[in-house]
Amino acid sequence: MKLDLLVMTVHPDDAELGAGGTIAKYVAEGKKVGIVDLTRGELGTRGTAETRTKEAQDAAEILGVVVRENLDLRDGFFENKEMEQREIIKCIRKFQPEIVITNALSDRHPDHGRASQLVNDALFLAGLRRIETEADGKPQEAFRPRLLLQLIQDQYIRPDVLLDVSDYWHIKEKAVLAYKTQFNSSGGEDDEPQTYISNPDFMKSTEGRGREFGRNIQVQYAEGFTSRKVLGVTDLFELI
Repeated sequence: MKLDLLVMTVHPDDAELGAGGTIAKYVAEGKKVGIVDLTRGELGTRGTAETRTKEAQDAAEILGVVVRENLDLRDGFFENKEMEQREIIKCIRKFQPEIVITNALSDRHPDHGRASQLVNDALFLAGLRRIETEADGKPQEAFRPRLLLQLIQDQYIRPDVLLDVSDYWHIKEKAVLAYKTQFNSSGGEDDEPQTYISNPDFMKSTEGRGREFGRNIQVQYAEGFTSRKVLGVTDLFELI
């Protein structure tokens, strides 16, 4: 299945938090969009790998993506080495996405920056025909997406591009809140500890970021991304 957009991020819920509105927007426009999580988020303070898997599937249904897969790399301990790179190469060649969005270049959580570098390196390698991979017993063709973007996560980074997601913000929030073990806990309803992201104030800050980005392009909500390469346009009059 060839995808138009693939969001490939390290933890279940990274895709929703950083690009949930973008995913919902392009699904609504008829694009084929998929999510690939690198790990199960098994080291998370709240919930389990099993609950996160169920929550990830619930969120995928809310967003309407055509596929969601997990590469089962080790949460917290994956490395940017051949074994991990080959798993991503096979995935990229399988879905042949035009655009890939991955984690922030650097961030509070060390997995985010490491995953971003891993995906960047693997995408380049996926385009080298002398690296041979197979899927279902058949050789895969070399393939390299035409654009890689990074999320803006906890650490504020000036975006290189802002996308208007005003009409899809409610879908994004619903998808994020599908992770019931992770977000919007007032405390006391379970025996698990409060965390940085489980406090309801975290969702308020996420909305604030979306509104701030939106204000920069005169819309209600926007999501921001960074690019390692200079972005080109064909028409200056189409810019907001």
